[in-house]
Amino acid sequence: MIHFRLFDSQQNTSREILLRPENMPGQKCQIGRSPTSTLILESQEISRLHGEVSYQNGTYYFIDAGSSGGSWLDEKAVFARQESPLKLGSVIAIGHFTLTVIQAGDTDASTVIHRSAPLTPEQYMPVSAIDPNDFTRWQKGNLKVRCAEIIDETHDVKTFRFVADPGLLFNYKPGQFITLDLEINGEEVLRSYSISSTPSRPHSLEITVKRVPANSKDLPAGLVSNWLHDNLKIGSEIKLSGPLGKFTCFQYPSQKLLFISAGSGITPMMGMSRWLCDTMADCDVVFLHSARTPADIIYQQELMMMSARHKKFHPLVTVTQNNSGQNWLGLTGRISTNMLQSIVPDFLQRVVFVCGPEAFMAGTKQLLNSLNFPADNYHEESFGGSKAIPKIAKSTVPNPMMPPATPAGGGLRGLLNREAIPESSVANAPEDSAQPLTPITPVIDPIETIGQITVVFAKSGQNVSCDGEESVLEVAESQGIKIRSSCRSGNCGTCKKRKLEGQVRMSDFDPEALEESEQEEGFILTCVSFPQGRVVIDA
Repeated sequence: MIHFRLFDSQQNTSREILLRPENMPGQKCQIGRSPTSTLILESQEISRLHGEVSYQNGTYYFIDAGSSGGSWLDEKAVFARQESPLKLGSVIAIGHFTLTVIQAGDTDASTVIHRSAPLTPEQYMPVSAIDPNDFTRWQKGNLKVRCAEIIDETHDVKTFRFVADPGLLFNYKPGQFITLDLEINGEEVLRSYSISSTPSRPHSLEITVKRVPANSKDLPAGLVSNWLHDNLKIGSEIKLSGPLGKFTCFQYPSQKLLFISAGSGITPMMGMSRWLCDTMADCDVVFLHSARTPADIIYQQELMMMSARHKKFHPLVTVTQNNSGQNWLGLTGRISTNMLQSIVPDFLQRVVFVCGPEAFMAGTKQLLNSLNFPADNYHEESFGGSKAIPKIAKSTVPNPMMPPATPAGGGLRGLLNREAIPESSVANAPEDSAQPLTPITPVIDPIETIGQITVVFAKSGQNVSCDGEESVLEVAESQGIKIRSSCRSGNCGTCKKRKLEGQVRMSDFDPEALEESEQEEGFILTCVSFPQGRVVIDA
């Protein structure tokens, strides 16, 4: 007997079923939409005889019977009539159904379903059908989660799948990010990661993390990413907060989308792609991803599966180095004008989302600008981080030596007033940079200050003189005053503190991490707030 959990992603329902191929003719149970199948799945995505579960010499196997839509086992395509052994935890994906093996072998005879006649959907054994109404929804705030599964995506990329105990439904917008609150070497460390899963599958939450090599510029050497790879196990519990972020197609509905990503920048794109496919969104999606080598393509099998099932979803992958010995027949080279115009000729009519290393995004943005792409349809997310710089009062006299500012993008920040980067620099931009996600603050001119500037930290009793060019957070850190922080770009809200007196100037973007009521109560984001005169902070 083999025991499956059957999940229907369209109906968002789950139930458990038992099959006993060892007692069936030919020791096989048939799966398909035919009324003669042992397991009937009512969907046009399913062939009349789609596949079989067989039993041979104590082992259970799945066989695709030459179906038109194909089958996947543990996210890998199954060749027609190939016998693939099943084990505990194996996941068979066919159409919008998944069958997860939760037990194989003998069990209590009272729970066994053994019938010579086919089962109908109403006759499946509903051992523990999931009712979404039984679950609390998590929409924002702090939460403790448990690692339920770890998936090896590539040789240096893992997906960590989390659930909550007791169970709840994760509610967020596809493409948003969360902040992990970890203890590493006795110190509290906060880092942000894009959510790679989709809210259309609300019972779990996923992040996908790339191991950072020792020579990376990440500080220090991929501390959080590598710690997750080396220390997080199935059953480990961690704390997180969120979700936050405006880098989501949910806020910019369009019938034509273009996703452009490089390296681990694929993660928020995958969350949005899964959501669009799961919800059968009426839009055409071109997903252009750049990877270093074929072995570095994250989610490769799943992208193929999504393309086969959804006619309006078009994933395209280009590799910049093909020295791995793999027989790669796809696109090669870095994203260029010719490549873009040839594979996405209607890109000017699409809403574009870009994510990847900073140099890659800057080059991609400059490429689109050179092709007169409308700035309002451009949105970006970024990896890496830079120091927030206070805003100067703008001079009314133009400076002929300064280049014109480029239009702002979306996501966690826009590339404001950044020097244009020629298209040729895209060829030198690395596809993989340090993960995790840390938003970058706009580069803004420094502030001119008049008189003495002092930050008073009320709880610690310290008065600190400064020049106004350091944020309140940086002033605190220079004196050993502990303020929790993560993104350092005004997006995650971790560093918020109440301002008791005085004035601060915040970088000129929407402080999403502060609710309007919090702003009215005097809270500021210390990482992007710069003191003006004497300021008293509740810290």
